[in-house]
Amino acid sequence: MAVLFLSFLAITWPGVAQQPRLGEQGSPKNYPPPRLDPRETHLANLRQLTFGGENAEAYFSFDGKQLVFQSTRDGRACDQIYVMDATGARQRMVSTGLGRTTCAYFLRDGRHIIYSSTHLAQRECPPRPDFSRGYVWALYPGYDIFKASLDGKRLVRLTDAPGYDAEATVSPDGKHIVFTSDRSGDLELYIMDTDGKNLRQLTHTPGYDGGAFFSHDGKQIVWRASRPEGAELEEYRALLREHLIRPSRLDIYVMNVDGSNVRRLTNNGKANFAPFFTPDDRKVIFSSNMDDPQGRNFELYLVNLDGTGLERVTYEETFDGFPMFSPDGKKLVFASNRNGRARGETNIFIADWIP
Repeated sequence: MAVLFLSFLAITWPGVAQQPRLGEQGSPKNYPPPRLDPRETHLANLRQLTFGGENAEAYFSFDGKQLVFQSTRDGRACDQIYVMDATGARQRMVSTGLGRTTCAYFLRDGRHIIYSSTHLAQRECPPRPDFSRGYVWALYPGYDIFKASLDGKRLVRLTDAPGYDAEATVSPDGKHIVFTSDRSGDLELYIMDTDGKNLRQLTHTPGYDGGAFFSHDGKQIVWRASRPEGAELEEYRALLREHLIRPSRLDIYVMNVDGSNVRRLTNNGKANFAPFFTPDDRKVIFSSNMDDPQGRNFELYLVNLDGTGLERVTYEETFDGFPMFSPDGKKLVFASNRNGRARGETNIFIADWIP
């Protein structure tokens, strides 16, 4: 999932920084303390957890003590999966170091994660898409979903269908995984047990469906989707045959966990993505470029489950995305370009959440 928008950031703001050397106290040198805009009233005590490179999609363990995230660092050409304490300490790689990885999430036991990887198809990083065709996202057909222990060993393959299987997250009871696949010939949402069994398709409408998360009570799913029609649908299908997608128009949707009662929450013609339910399951927080005519600046927003009550949460001039609340609802973790030492640098931040 992060590849989608971090690739955009790399194009728009070249010169991504490398991971800097840490100081004696474990805090990187030359990074000032991050500051909040006075208008960011839902956030307090902002802290920076990573320093340099591309870091995104940080998601809490079920006990709130750890975060799993993806990062391009240490001279690597593409993302690998890392785990750290919720304080930012003890950052270590837990994926194989081969291929490209994305979309990691903890299982309920806190000792295993799931993530998608291309390493079985290709040991090297797969090539980036050709951006001379405009901004497109590569749907690497080598992606499959794996379960792994936190020492990076005991890897278990959960999907083996031809094509793209990625963007997986876990239900609150720890029993199910929702993910995106093109196994039907379109990009749809599927749900399966955490051992890969009992697969069911949830969406059936032409267009991209992805980036899904469960509500805290496990009864609903929120996700991003495109619904192209006419010539746009033909272009979408043509790109999909080449394992590509143009994600310039995405909207936020909610449905019941069985795929029923689908509701559309946004309809602004922009790229809305990375939705997550608020702790009370009454709203959704998401990222969007709706307020930037150039489409480059992504901010965080809140919206009610009926599409009303839109409220802007962040005010950063480059990028804020991939928000997730801690299990106790007291903190928000997200990725941002703020406080960087180089344009295009994306780091993980955590803040106290003020409802």
